[in-house]
Amino acid sequence: MSIGIVIASHGEFAAGIKQSGSMIFGEQEKVQVVTFMPNEGPADLHAKIEAAIATFDAEDDVLVLADLWSGSPFNQASAVMGENPDRKIAIITGLNLPMLIQAYTERMMDASAGIEQVVANIMKEAKAGVRVLPDELQPAEETATAAAPVAAQGAIPEGTVIGDGKIKINLVRIDTRLLHGQVATAWTPDSKADRIIVVSDNVAKDTMRKTLIEQAAPPGVKANVVPIKKMIEVAKDPRFGGTHAFLLFENPHDALEIVEAVPGLISTINVGSMAHSAGKTMLNTVLSADKSDVAAFEKMRELGINFDVRKVPSDSKADLFALIQKANVK
Repeated sequence: MSIGIVIASHGEFAAGIKQSGSMIFGEQEKVQVVTFMPNEGPADLHAKIEAAIATFDAEDDVLVLADLWSGSPFNQASAVMGENPDRKIAIITGLNLPMLIQAYTERMMDASAGIEQVVANIMKEAKAGVRVLPDELQPAEETATAAAPVAAQGAIPEGTVIGDGKIKINLVRIDTRLLHGQVATAWTPDSKADRIIVVSDNVAKDTMRKTLIEQAAPPGVKANVVPIKKMIEVAKDPRFGGTHAFLLFENPHDALEIVEAVPGLISTINVGSMAHSAGKTMLNTVLSADKSDVAAFEKMRELGINFDVRKVPSDSKADLFALIQKANVK
C-alpha cells in the first residue's frame, strides 16, 4: 500500500507544476496529471479523475492536489470521493510547488505513512511556502477569533420582520455548472452577496450534488440548495429581509418559474454558461440553446427581465437575443 497522487487544475497548470517537481525531486511513480481544458465539461473532467485513480493499485490511498477550492477539479474530485466511500481519498486545494514537493518527501521518508499524517505535514509546508522578501513585508501571524454564532433563519419565529422584510437579490446567474471556480472566486465577490442560493428541483433531490455545492461555498458565504417552491416561499418571507442573495439556476426554465411566481424579485439575469447537448445550437463558445430555452428567455423578456451575457465579470456584455438570432436556433 502506498499513496497515489493526482495533480488537478484548470488548464495546463497541473502539467507544468509536475514538470517543476520532477526537475527538483526527480521523476516519481504513481503521479497522474488531470487538466481541465476550455472545451471540456464536468463529465469529461470526472472521467479523467476516475481514469487517473484507476492507474493506482486498488489498496493505495489517493491524494488529490487541486488548484482551487470550489473549482471544477475540486468539485469533480469530491464527487469521485463521494462515489467511492470505501476508498481512502483526500483532497488538498491551493496547489503550489512546496505542497507537491512535500507530498513527494512524505512518500520517500515513510512509505507506510497513513494519508492523515501525510496531509497534516503537506498542509503545514504548503502554508509555510508563502513568504515575502524583504522580511519586513511579511504579515504578522493573526490570531484567529471565533466568529459569533449566527442563528439559523429557521430558528427565527414566523412573522418576524427583519429590515424591510424583503430579500435582496444581488445577482442572478444561469450556469449549468452552478457553483464552480469562476462563480466562487469572481462572481460571488463581485455580487457582494452573503448567501448563494442554488434554485433547482433536480439538485435539491440529489443529496451528493447538494452536499458538494454547500461545501464548495467560498469563505464567509453560506450556500444553500432549495427547490423552486421553497425559493418562492423564501422570497415572500420577511425573515430574510437582511439577506443579500446570489441566485444560481441551471437553466432558463427554472428561472422563468421564479420570475412568474414573484414579480419584481428579479430584474436582470446574467447568462453565463449553458452546456451543449443533443438538439441544442451553440450561441457562442459557452452557451447553447434549443427552441424551448429561447421561448423561456422570450417570455422573461416580455415580463421585463434584462439579460447580461458574460462568462466572468471582466468580459464585455453581449446581447443574448442577437446571439440567438445569429445562431438561427431551430
